[in-house]
Order: sequence, then C-alpha cells, then structure tokens
Amino acid sequence: MSAPMKKPRTETITVGTTSFHVPKEIVRVVFVLLKNSTVADDQTVLASESEAIQKLDLKYTRPGACLQGARIKEGLTQIDLAAKLEISQSNLSKMELGKRFIGKAMAKRIADILNVDYRIFL
Repeated sequence: MSAPMKKPRTETITVGTTSFHVPKEIVRVVFVLLKNSTVADDQTVLASESEAIQKLDLKYTRPGACLQGARIKEGLTQIDLAAKLEISQSNLSKMELGKRFIGKAMAKRIADILNVDYRIFL
C-alpha cells in the first residue's frame, strides 16, 4: 500500500502569463504587494480564486500584512526589525498578526526603517 502524499505547501500565483509557486506562509504578503503594485488587476489571478487569500484576509489585518510584506521586502527578520525599533520580537509578531494595534507614532518609526509611507500601517 502506498503512503499518502502530503499536501503541497505552496499556492500558485499567476501574473500575466507567468505562474509562481509561493510558500503558503508568505502568500498573503505577496497578495498585498501585488494588490498595491502597478500590475493591472485583470492580469493578476490567484489560484482557486484564492479561497486561501480570503481566509487569510479574515484572519490577518491589512496593516499587519503590509508590515510583514515591507519587512520581507527589506530583507529583515522580525528580530532585526524589532531590534531597530527597540521593541520585543513578540510585540512585532503581534503587530504582524493583527493582535496589537500599530499606533501613528510606531507606524512612523516603522516606515522610516522600511522606507514606506507610514499610512499603510494605520
């Protein structure tokens, strides 16, 4: 008897005619970056009309996803960014997960480090 196959750990994202297999852990970050990109909406298609993305949108907040996306774009780990902000890594994680509010002052500090507009975190 054969062993059951594991479910794939990726989500397929198609931009124009090119498909990318993105790890499920970062698919919501890629989605947020695509939504805010200059690519026309009719060219961006997410696999399975992205039921996965809809679930993630319900689970995570937009500011949290933007924070994680901007952090990854800059090549920083949570520990690196937390150290630069002089906060704990767990507080940063809570912000990314939407469990901790990102205030205006903190948004400005984060934006300075990540080179983005602070308003995306509010």
